[in-house]
Amino acid sequence: MGNSVTETASNNQISQQTKAQNTFSTAMIISGIRCAFTYVIFPVLAPILGVASGVGSGIGLAASIIGIVANLYSIKRFHAAGHIYRWHMTTLNISVIGLLSALMVMDLTSLF
Repeated sequence: MGNSVTETASNNQISQQTKAQNTFSTAMIISGIRCAFTYVIFPVLAPILGVASGVGSGIGLAASIIGIVANLYSIKRFHAAGHIYRWHMTTLNISVIGLLSALMVMDLTSLF
């Protein structure tokens, strides 16, 4: 009986760590998509398609906010799971949040 409780606790811990890793991956994908739009799609394709320049900044601003929230959630998940690499991931997430914040400020200045 004691072994079953240990296995259940171990499986729960593994599940929590897997969820934390998946959340981190999602946050990085969102941040990557935002950068692709900012540096590839809008500068290259927007003029070809005749899309207004302010549209890129507006979408970039929204994507930055979503990316920051996703990174904050990733930090929360890693710490809640007690993941072995939680501080490494926290450092990486905070770095991405810093970059997204800088891009957000650039988008705000181009909009106003």
